[in-house]
Amino acid sequence: MKSDIEIALDAKMKPIKEIAEQLNLNEEDWEPYGHYKAKLSDHLLDKLSNQPDGKIILTTSINPTPAGEGKSTVTVGLGQALNRMNKKAVVALREPSLGPTMGIKGGAAGGGYSQVVPMEEINLHFTGDIHAITTANNALSAFIDNHIHQGNELNIDPRRVEWKRVLDINDRALRQVVVGLGGPVRGVPREDGFKISVASEIMAILCLASDLQDLKTRISNIVIGYTYEKQPITVSQLGFEGALTLLLKDAIKPNLVQTLENTPAIIHGGPFANIAHGCNSVMATSIAAKLGDYVVTESGFGADLGAEKFLDIKTRAGDFEPDAVVIVATIRALKMHGGLDKKQLENEDVEALQRGVENLKKHMETIENFNLPYIVAINQFPADTDAEINFLLDWCEKQNAPVSLVDVFTKGGEGGLDLAEKVVKICDEQSGSLNYTYELSDAIEEKILKIAKKVYGADGVEYSTKARKQIEQMKELGFNELPVCMAKTQYSLSDDPSLLGRPEGFTITVQEIHASAGAGFLVALTGDVMTMPGLPKKPAALDMDVTEDGVIKGLF
Repeated sequence: MKSDIEIALDAKMKPIKEIAEQLNLNEEDWEPYGHYKAKLSDHLLDKLSNQPDGKIILTTSINPTPAGEGKSTVTVGLGQALNRMNKKAVVALREPSLGPTMGIKGGAAGGGYSQVVPMEEINLHFTGDIHAITTANNALSAFIDNHIHQGNELNIDPRRVEWKRVLDINDRALRQVVVGLGGPVRGVPREDGFKISVASEIMAILCLASDLQDLKTRISNIVIGYTYEKQPITVSQLGFEGALTLLLKDAIKPNLVQTLENTPAIIHGGPFANIAHGCNSVMATSIAAKLGDYVVTESGFGADLGAEKFLDIKTRAGDFEPDAVVIVATIRALKMHGGLDKKQLENEDVEALQRGVENLKKHMETIENFNLPYIVAINQFPADTDAEINFLLDWCEKQNAPVSLVDVFTKGGEGGLDLAEKVVKICDEQSGSLNYTYELSDAIEEKILKIAKKVYGADGVEYSTKARKQIEQMKELGFNELPVCMAKTQYSLSDDPSLLGRPEGFTITVQEIHASAGAGFLVALTGDVMTMPGLPKKPAALDMDVTEDGVIKGLF
């Protein structure tokens, strides 16, 4: 089979005008970015406000492993399958970051014959949204340091500046730095650091804002640090919210592309799911729901991270609920959760599968606790044996869980028709009011405890001395009723990435609590989650190249 990039480069894409026409958009609703990409108007949602919403289908998964799960691939394949059934479907995805693209995780454009295209552009610079976010973030850093250098009218304590610079590549050497060295004309020396761009609060703000004015209001509420008297300093006090919003005036517009089978796809925003809330923008999902009868969207990593944040944070910001949830699992990954070594995954091992299926069970229980109907999608790999497939299908049947065997990687939409038919049936027959994990009126500690127990299966929560002091500070500042965004490893239900499967008898340790007041949530850091990841020994970038004719190679 051809590589992802070879398949993508062979795709017969329609001009973006034809994709826009499929959605009944006129030329003032979008602007072209080349032949196959477009920006949707930031006023489009207002124009469509009286349109009924289509069904929203959320795709999530088990805890990821190096064996692969293919959540984005299933998301794209399901959208294509729905359109094969003559359902008006729109796919809504996140934008890939160059960090994982050049590092180890890979892109976010799907795979095989279920990809969004032009894949190479989507996985690289796309329409420049992440660069705009990087620029706005670092402009704010420059404004902060200049304010301190020019007399520090707001009495900012340089030791308590919490706003970090960002870069859209994994670079561990920049996690902790010192800026302002070199004498009085170079600024005031202070400790600083870099995060990856998609971990910037500005990315989270862009993805939760309802329009340009809301974006400006949220930016003005960003807490950049504290005074010597430990009082918060916001962007509005510095006075730069207008300039920062100006830098983002195009980035706030969702991007329109297509899948390999010409299904419309809206791709916009991409906050990390283990650090931030891990979902595409509220605007993109809301517009897709107005334009399509069915919207297939995704959240980052497993249901313990992406889905929990989609349901507890994003739905509150966007005022919508999913009609069904697809939980993606692979036999390979479940065998790893059952203790099988990665090198042995090609071998049949029903016993390892039987142990590992407990990880899937926990995620099913999590979605049940949200009171949402779901279906398990078994993303098939060539090495899956009949015995393993039959075991998993039988197990799902015994759990009274709807299940579908999909092969959208090699067959595209055709390989997801069974899943699509069952999803439509679930959307038509079942409904339920979303049951949040916690109430916004709950205390901060109570919110964290409920997430830890209900979603992770933990026995309890422990706090560092620093985190306890920060919680009291958050309460004093009036942030008690904000949702909580947990920063946790994606590899385990616990905060220890080595504990696969369904660990028991563990506690979650909260190291720090930070206010993302502009985004509208508190971030609780657990374990050793890094806001600036590092590159692996052999980065994926080693295999990438471009020929003298401009042909891309090695991009997945």
